[in-house]
Amino acid sequence: MATGFGGEVATYYARHRRGYPPDVLDALAAAFQLGADDTVVDLGCGTGQLSIPLADRVGTVIGMDPEPDMLAIARRTALDRGTANATWVLGSDGDVPALARLLGGRTVGALTVAVAIHFMDRDALFQAARPLVRPGGGIAVVTNGEPLWMQDTEWSAALRGCLERMLGHPVTGRCQTDEAGRRRNREALVGAGYRYEETSVRYDAPLTVDDMVGGVFSAMSAEHLPSSRQRAAFATDVRDALDGRTEVIENVRVWMQCGVCDEG
Repeated sequence: MATGFGGEVATYYARHRRGYPPDVLDALAAAFQLGADDTVVDLGCGTGQLSIPLADRVGTVIGMDPEPDMLAIARRTALDRGTANATWVLGSDGDVPALARLLGGRTVGALTVAVAIHFMDRDALFQAARPLVRPGGGIAVVTNGEPLWMQDTEWSAALRGCLERMLGHPVTGRCQTDEAGRRRNREALVGAGYRYEETSVRYDAPLTVDDMVGGVFSAMSAEHLPSSRQRAAFATDVRDALDGRTEVIENVRVWMQCGVCDEG
């Protein structure tokens, strides 16, 4: 799993990435029958958008990410919210086998990967996680909607045009949130011996221009983040392209692809 999402990128991520509505947490808890005795590992946890609310449903959450700045923000946010049962660990998908030492022989109820699977070797990860997961637990790959710049709406098309003008080339990346990406997850989970289940949740989210702009910059590595002047010009371009609108409503579809371990 790649690093490079530190500094200002981590700050954009914390401020402008959406969280998850209760229905998503309910679906995850139901898929693996999660409860107060369970530990959940949130791999690629970022600044804790899924880890922190999930901590209210289980005994312990271990948030794991390769970027120290992401973990620092997650740790502060958890403290500010009074979340005492979250642990933050520096690491990537390649470090999952070493979690056995941290767990001290305990198993986990679930390993979640939210909006990060495109950075990982999913085949190796799903195999490596099996010995750590209790019977009835498993892996959940969660996507929190399509990328802001790839949706079938006028505002998304306008945003994509502004982004292409800033970057100087077409933008087509979907972060593997499309059907092809979900198919890869499904095939890898089944290939690793998990029982496959899939569910989705729809919700509407208000999206300001600042959220659009910040969301775009949260998806860039620090190395590729434009200068502050370019970012300001991009924000102005987006506002102009939206004809003065300051907020839109985004219809978000969250996909949860679950691989259940029926055996220990």
